[in-house]
Amino acid sequence: MFDIGLNLTSSQFAKDRDEIVARAFAAGVKGLLLTGTNLHESEQARLLASRYEHCWSTAGVHPHDSSQWTHESADELYALAKMPEVVAIGECGLDFNRNFSTPEEQERAFTAQLAVAAELGMPVFMHCRDAHDRFLALLDPWLDKLPGAVLHCFTGSRQEALDCLQRGLYLGITGWVCDERRGLELRELLPAIPADRLLVETDAPYLLPRDMKPKPASRRNEPAYLGHIVERVAQWREEDPHWLAAQTDENVRRLFGITI
Repeated sequence: MFDIGLNLTSSQFAKDRDEIVARAFAAGVKGLLLTGTNLHESEQARLLASRYEHCWSTAGVHPHDSSQWTHESADELYALAKMPEVVAIGECGLDFNRNFSTPEEQERAFTAQLAVAAELGMPVFMHCRDAHDRFLALLDPWLDKLPGAVLHCFTGSRQEALDCLQRGLYLGITGWVCDERRGLELRELLPAIPADRLLVETDAPYLLPRDMKPKPASRRNEPAYLGHIVERVAQWREEDPHWLAAQTDENVRRLFGITI
């Protein structure tokens, strides 16, 4: 099992990062991709990836932080992307739900990061919330220039999933699917995702699976719980969880060029 989305730079992990990573590997996780959400956090994620075995990182600017994007940001991102730990550009994309940065700022930063990824021949690790049509409109011109792309933490509709899959995107599935209040639509569309386009992630410390028994004492999610997500996804897809874990590992190798 490989967790493609772990926010290890989060302050929620400040006191016990070593234990978090150790518990993940003890629970059967084989690799971790640490998410970079702005240029500073991307450097911190890279440093953490270099500190732990079987860890890699992304480098990019999240739509929430897009207001920070400047002409110099591309140069900083180029430098980060050339480091051996960094295997994807992102987390980048659009989030029109909260608009912590304006839509215009988000679109400018997203397009600029797609250009960096295309020039460097790197996959992109993307975010989209309440912006599906505009997200695809900006992404489409770059798809034939990118080696691959994943829409992480996918929570959209069946049609949105099909739109992404038709474009060859991978979809990252989190513990959102374990939420009986808001994850039922995602649960129902799981069988529509081809096995060779599916990736799994915790997005820890966020999105603790609600159906874990016994419930963890803390509401903080962690990568050690990835196995629970894999088991539930396999159950709803009517697949063997060991087979699905192996398939998603192969998808990680294909998309990110990582040897686990």
